[in-house]
Amino acid sequence: MKTLININRLNLYYTQFHALKDVSLTIPEKAITAFIGPSGCGKSTLLRTLNRMNDMIPGTRIEGELLINGEDIYSSEVEVETLRRKIGMVFQQPNPFPKSIYDNVAYGPRLHGTTNKRELDEIVESSLKSAVLWNEVKDNLKRSALGLSGGQQQRLCIARAIAVNPDILLMDEATSALDPISTLKIEELAQELKDKYTIVMVTHNMHQAARVSHQTVFFLNGEVVEYAETEKLFSNPTDQRTEDYITGRFG
Repeated sequence: MKTLININRLNLYYTQFHALKDVSLTIPEKAITAFIGPSGCGKSTLLRTLNRMNDMIPGTRIEGELLINGEDIYSSEVEVETLRRKIGMVFQQPNPFPKSIYDNVAYGPRLHGTTNKRELDEIVESSLKSAVLWNEVKDNLKRSALGLSGGQQQRLCIARAIAVNPDILLMDEATSALDPISTLKIEELAQELKDKYTIVMVTHNMHQAARVSHQTVFFLNGEVVEYAETEKLFSNPTDQRTEDYITGRFG
């Protein structure tokens, strides 16, 4: 697999707190990489460095190198808005805008200058189809997105994220607020989307990481303890701390 993201000796501080410690890893393109570990271990913090969302937190300082397609995304020459257009994000709680289903998906393309109605119609339809939501909402596109179920809202948020055709899709515990059936739909959707997008997911659910990811990264206290192909990490971990975590001895 071709490497898309290279992280080298990355350290992140929130004022005095050392949140990420010498993190180095590679993330392949068009595959699913899962970040696992106990609460507060740094997995969501690292996810947010990939689209520079940590920039919004006062006192944040980053050292080291984070390359996407060979470009240092923390270079002063990088336009953050352009970067975020290439990197979609889906959060733990579904967060549709208080707009129609159609306007939720069309929001990003409009923001980036697409005004032609036929073009917007095509983007909305293809994005909803990619998110496996089209058949459920195609007759009610003008209906408020807030009237959808939680699982439908999360798939709408995925459709909204991919409507601007990003390279990377970040999923920060995107199923933790959903019921088992909705969770399964999102997992199946991720498996389909990986052929087109590079997916990085934070999950507290180790069974989910084992089911859907190609690579898994285990974090502990801001450090990467182990990084391997998922099957190997879960069946034959090389670090005792990894084994202790996945067998439920802590976490």
